[in-house]
Amino acid sequence: MQAETMKGYRLHILSLLLLLSARAGADPLLPDSALADSAAVADMAEKFRIEEVTVTAKRRAEPVIPAQVLEGDRLHSLSTASVADAVRYFSGVQIKDYGGVGGLKTVDLRSMGTHHLGVYYDGIEIGNAQNGVVDLGKFSMDNIEQVALYNGQKSDIFQSAKEFGSAGTLYLRTRRPKFEQGKNFNVEIKMRAGSFGLANPSVLYEQKITEQVHFSMNAEYQYANGRYHFRYRRVMPDGSVAWDTTAVRQNGDVNAGRAEAGFFGYMPRGKWHVKGYYYQSERGIPGAIVNNVWTNAQRQWDRNSFVQGSLMQTVAEGYDLQVNMKYSNDKMRYLNPDTTLMYIDNSFLQHEVYMSFANRLHLSGREALIRSLGGSDVQWDVNMSVDWQWNKLYSDLKEFVFPTRNTLYFAAATEVDWRYLRAQASVLGTYVNDKLGKPSKLTPQSADSRLEWSPAVFVSYQPYLPEQLFFRAFWKQNMRMPTFNDLYYTDIGNISLQPERARQFDGGVEYSKMWVHGVMREVRAKADGYFNQIENKIVAIPKGNGQYRWMMMNLGYVEIRGVDVNTALTICPVDELLLSATLSYTYQKAQDFTSEGDITYGGQIAYIPWHSGSVAASLRWRQLTVNYSFIYVGGRYHNSANIVQNYEQPWYTHDMSVSYEVTLKTDSEKTKVKPKMFFALEINNMLNQQYEVILNYPMPGINGRGVVRVAL
Repeated sequence: MQAETMKGYRLHILSLLLLLSARAGADPLLPDSALADSAAVADMAEKFRIEEVTVTAKRRAEPVIPAQVLEGDRLHSLSTASVADAVRYFSGVQIKDYGGVGGLKTVDLRSMGTHHLGVYYDGIEIGNAQNGVVDLGKFSMDNIEQVALYNGQKSDIFQSAKEFGSAGTLYLRTRRPKFEQGKNFNVEIKMRAGSFGLANPSVLYEQKITEQVHFSMNAEYQYANGRYHFRYRRVMPDGSVAWDTTAVRQNGDVNAGRAEAGFFGYMPRGKWHVKGYYYQSERGIPGAIVNNVWTNAQRQWDRNSFVQGSLMQTVAEGYDLQVNMKYSNDKMRYLNPDTTLMYIDNSFLQHEVYMSFANRLHLSGREALIRSLGGSDVQWDVNMSVDWQWNKLYSDLKEFVFPTRNTLYFAAATEVDWRYLRAQASVLGTYVNDKLGKPSKLTPQSADSRLEWSPAVFVSYQPYLPEQLFFRAFWKQNMRMPTFNDLYYTDIGNISLQPERARQFDGGVEYSKMWVHGVMREVRAKADGYFNQIENKIVAIPKGNGQYRWMMMNLGYVEIRGVDVNTALTICPVDELLLSATLSYTYQKAQDFTSEGDITYGGQIAYIPWHSGSVAASLRWRQLTVNYSFIYVGGRYHNSANIVQNYEQPWYTHDMSVSYEVTLKTDSEKTKVKPKMFFALEINNMLNQQYEVILNYPMPGINGRGVVRVAL
């Protein structure tokens, strides 16, 4: 054995000598035996010689415009009962909340209006051709693992054409099954209970069918009576108190159920999923408190269902394909039994079919193109996307015209990543064609067909590669088409309504640094300044007491100037103790410049505060987590006429939660399933502040909630 080892060493030494002799010629001092061995090694080296191989890969790059993201434990540790609650912690966002567990909740991004924000559920947009409003209060956090908000658009050009068309996008990503080693299933049972008579059980089941195919099912039920005490106080401009009383919010009950199931597949060069979703609810609409009326009798029934699927596949080297498809069926009924106002009992039914094909080409492997652009550091991608969407609306409204809309989206985008610089450019074409199933005297014809273009340019510059310091900017034009309600709603529709057009300008800077050891673990800071222009600005406000009916008001021209600031800090003062905090701040000046000389000219538009922000802090020690959050919304006006009578006072809330997770012991150490239990207690609005987000819609005071979760 020793002789064989020595022979191996001898061959290695001779190989080195051979390499040296190849450069300087044969050494005359080598003995004949050494020369013979070296010749053998040379023959062997030639036999097994490998040609030169160049390895290329697309390096991971930071997004051109980074998203604001809440995910995982951080997302679920906050006081978030719905998606709308989570979005409150992002900068540049205003939530319109009409109060209570079941109150309508919509998002306004950088004062551009709800309709300019696209909401995507597992990569496919949640549509509403009737009024364009997505009620985020309907979407539970129970099955959501990430909420991400982008200004402009998502920084990945490999996306559907429709995703290029919004001023901002909110992505909701549901949980995809993951299994620990040795496990083939996951079971999670959760129960929430708390104020307003809340009872909210849910169950999650995940099964590994094969290594490549997984199944997931999630269902929950929510009930709440919606009653809470509130103080209603009004102070006149001269300082006198008009009224000051305490009452109980009525008719805010919710009875809702949600179920969704899906299959998730993995392939050698791709993945896919198919999902079905069903939501049904009955809720009371508490309405506005006006004219000394403290309760309302309006009711609303919703049934939302869809089936959607997505496939992402690398078809060939340098070519990726993404296919999305969806069919949705949404029904809504509204009842106002109060005959002293107007008896209303109307139903609406929407159908939607959507298909999308996105194609991405990696041009980085084309040597001629790379040389022309400056070397091998260049990464160059292009994307071509085509979407088609069909919408149909039925209603039992008198003189309703049953509109149908065909929309074709086609987009081209490119991205170049070269050392210090990343740039993206895209253009979206949108063609809309409406047809009426039953023209009426009020609406004898449909709106004209339209073709609109939406270009955009995004740039990010990193001056020094080792440091995570980025300067970025973007410019984008986009538009949003009038909805079916805008154009064809009986009595208030206007087929001559023009699309709302927006221009966005943004510039910002971001810095981040992470440490593996020591007290400091992470520091992040970013700031953006922006300027938005909106022509034919349309503001959606509730019509009467019915929150589902909207009256569209055209402001003409609006300018929005603002600053968003986000900071984050994570420290580890001692082992197993982690402290983190985030701060978000927004300044906005959103002015109406429609009619010079009018009382509203130059005024801050309705419900947009000049200052708003949030603070969220977390302390984690082993299985114990303590969270605190603070949300502030400054003074604002409920009308573009900025007079004293229209001023709304600032409001703020303090929330806190404590949670503890424990792994239960089993009888056998060989048991693969280790049950876990999770306990949480939340207290919201701890100082019991009485406030209103929307005029005459009082919000709850101090309230709480408990959560128990068992995972197998």
